[in-house]
Amino acid sequence: MKILLVGEYSRLHNSLQEGLRALGHQVILISTGDYFKKYPSDIIIQRSFDKGLARKLKIAIYVLFKFDITSWHMTKQFFKTSEKLKGFDVVQLINESPFGASVKDEIKMISFLKQNNKKLFLLSCGTDYLSVKHQLSNANPYSIISPYKDGSIAKIAFKNILKYTTPPFKKLHQYVFKNIDGVIASDYDYHMPLVGNSKYLGLIPNPINTSKLSVFELDTKGPIVIFMGINRTNYHSKGISYFEKAIAIIQQKFPKQVHIEIVENLPYAQYIEKYNNAHIILDQVFAYDQGYNALEAMAKAKVVFTGAESGFMEHYKLDSPVAINALPDVDSLVLALEDLIKHPEKIKEIGMAAQHFVTQHHNHKKVAQLYLDTWKLSRL
Repeated sequence: MKILLVGEYSRLHNSLQEGLRALGHQVILISTGDYFKKYPSDIIIQRSFDKGLARKLKIAIYVLFKFDITSWHMTKQFFKTSEKLKGFDVVQLINESPFGASVKDEIKMISFLKQNNKKLFLLSCGTDYLSVKHQLSNANPYSIISPYKDGSIAKIAFKNILKYTTPPFKKLHQYVFKNIDGVIASDYDYHMPLVGNSKYLGLIPNPINTSKLSVFELDTKGPIVIFMGINRTNYHSKGISYFEKAIAIIQQKFPKQVHIEIVENLPYAQYIEKYNNAHIILDQVFAYDQGYNALEAMAKAKVVFTGAESGFMEHYKLDSPVAINALPDVDSLVLALEDLIKHPEKIKEIGMAAQHFVTQHHNHKKVAQLYLDTWKLSRL
């Protein structure tokens, strides 16, 4: 098959591409590289006017003329490569807004892809109209917008999430769902909002290329290394403040037994290597399943504090932990960390279970085959 993957912001499409190519398929990836993360792509759409004086100029132009020069420049690049974006058996969008352009320009680009290729699919693996609408309801006890809902953090901090329920993005959602052949969820968090939707094709686990991830045998006799990577754009939606409070308590209680390392806004290639010597990774608290970063750390046999709720456990028929279910509660995080520090043998036990879980359920070739089967079964 000839496959076009559109957009990237977690390495999901990179790993899927590697799995599909290993199975003998022709696969092209087009994306913006996702800001500072700089994910690789066959075709890169450069974002411009996002820093310094250029950004000030962009804002001035938008205020005066309601014209988004960044979006215009991205769309121009897209259509400059348009001949390379035709004739695919399958096109898959990473999101309803795969380029982060204006709604008008996203529709223009998606429309081109729909008209010039056979099948069009959507992934739900991040915030979109249906997932945010689900989070605004009281369907679950907590979500990535809990700090907004309980009034502890101002609405403006969640503008990049809440924008998906505004009229323009609702229009984009409706357009995309009218034109796709189906939507696939990457984990349990995105499965829940899609249950019962006529376009929903099911949950396919995140593909992880474990051959690219080194596993280091770590000694637990010395200090336990606790690692946390912060991306300021999703600081509140990940619940990072809960981790910060918990590790402050842990550092005070166990000054000699732990070493804490915190990094911010690193490019992906640096980030993935930075935590090699860590025993424990603090990922996020407002989740029910693992996202991509958590899974890569688990593949490296790390103990990851992330989403691992009962729905996830039931879905994969697990009876012992492969990750620590991180709750938005400082006391529970402290207790879980204390338990690992006092019983370091559990670190190796959970880490090995995590690595086995990723190998069994997230192997990029196995997952690629699940995508192929799903794409083939869906009707035009």
